[in-house]
Amino acid sequence: MTGNPLINTAVFVAFLLVTLFVVYRAGNRNSTTVDYYAAGRGLSGPQNGLAMAGDYLSAASFLGIAGAIAINGYDGFLYSIGFLVAWLVNLLLVGELLRNTGRFTMGDVLSFRMRQRPVRAAAATSTLAISFFYMVAQMAGAGGLVALLLNVHTRWGQALVIIGVGLVMIFYVLVGGMRGTTFVQIIKAALLMLTITLITVFLLGKFGFSISAIMEQAAAHNPKGTAILSPGVEYGKTDLSKLDFVSLSLALVLGVAGLPHILMRFYTVPNAREARRSVVWATWTMSIFYLATLIVGFGAAALVGTDAILAAPGGQNSAAPLLALHIGGTVLLAVVAAVAFATILAVVAGLTLAASASFAHDVYANIIARGRARPGAEIRVARISAVVFGLLSIAGGILANGQNVAFLVALAFAFAASANLSTILYTLFWKRFNTSGTLWGIYSGLISCFALVVLSPTVSGSPMSIFPHLHFAYFPLTNPGIVSIPVSFLFAFLGTVISRGHSEPRRQAEMEVRSLTGIGS
Repeated sequence: MTGNPLINTAVFVAFLLVTLFVVYRAGNRNSTTVDYYAAGRGLSGPQNGLAMAGDYLSAASFLGIAGAIAINGYDGFLYSIGFLVAWLVNLLLVGELLRNTGRFTMGDVLSFRMRQRPVRAAAATSTLAISFFYMVAQMAGAGGLVALLLNVHTRWGQALVIIGVGLVMIFYVLVGGMRGTTFVQIIKAALLMLTITLITVFLLGKFGFSISAIMEQAAAHNPKGTAILSPGVEYGKTDLSKLDFVSLSLALVLGVAGLPHILMRFYTVPNAREARRSVVWATWTMSIFYLATLIVGFGAAALVGTDAILAAPGGQNSAAPLLALHIGGTVLLAVVAAVAFATILAVVAGLTLAASASFAHDVYANIIARGRARPGAEIRVARISAVVFGLLSIAGGILANGQNVAFLVALAFAFAASANLSTILYTLFWKRFNTSGTLWGIYSGLISCFALVVLSPTVSGSPMSIFPHLHFAYFPLTNPGIVSIPVSFLFAFLGTVISRGHSEPRRQAEMEVRSLTGIGS
């Protein structure tokens, strides 16, 4: 039972119309590439920090982690820890330097002192691949969420839902650009924090403000019993599962600093000081959120029950909405589902914007047009590529429907850490790093990560695989980060020391001064 579909739909549509109006109004000022890609660089640190939180707190955070905690307890909460700790890398190593060095995309930074065309092509390839995998996770979450909201149980019905979500997201990007997307992300972050805080306070009050009481009842309603209160339910049974957890942790902690849609947000503020403030605001916001997911996840297991969660449309991803239905009835379910849907829309809009900006700015403007593209033409190419990318992500979301979205996002983090982190850090901190090292690092990370994912139990060989009836799972780990991330760092190093690749000392010195001081940015 998922409440009254008519009430659910009414709240859902009202929320959708409000956000569409906000996007339309904000998008009227998109007259230049700076407006479309970077919101005119006019956002303050707190504004951009909330938007970063809105961009980052995806379906994986709200739906996937709550479900993982409800089913696997302690091991599910490990996702929250990894997602949050990762922001220290952004704060201490990446955020300020990227803001000072680039203009719109990661390709601006990587190509600053390298050969422009091959490096920008590699950066665009990496951005498109990572954004696609991240987008697939969001689309899968959208399918399960709206299926629960409208009580749609068939795969074809959920596929139609994913198509609808994708089309709305494409409209957001085409009309709103970065400014419209930012305002939706700020609204969504505020509503998400308000909703999860109220649910958390209610749950604590219902159990006498005793977290132990919530956990005890959760264990009683979970077939795994008190085992969910300790490590090992998901990742501690064998040495292989422990190694899989280490691989997952590496991907989560190191992946954020390579996510294109997060890196792009650093260019929306006027200076490096506001970039640092952005990360601080985002980190505090997400700290509160992830602590609340612990209560929501165990609360869902305690009040709804593990069996009911797994039997609902969307499986694990339905834990938070079903908890809302249990404690607040149909109206609260509709509100939670609408907020979660806004979460998905805001994230996929940010991903689509990052992917389309990378293609238009790095490939079209700087490779095809050789830096002589007119701003109007560049924005037009960005919008066309947003449509194409959106349609591809819809197809991927249909294929991945039913997978836990937190798990799928962890794969996207592995791609980001494997392809981008090594080249970003080497570019910013290693004077000798050159074009060959950049290309070796990006492509080795992408290829190794993709090959290991294809050969892992994620794709085949188990009942939870994308293709459960096939078997070519020759790589035993579900997350490839422990192999593909070191491969990228090693190949980037070897590509640099073996070759006499292109790296201009004058440009390197300029980049060092600019990244550390902000002069010229």
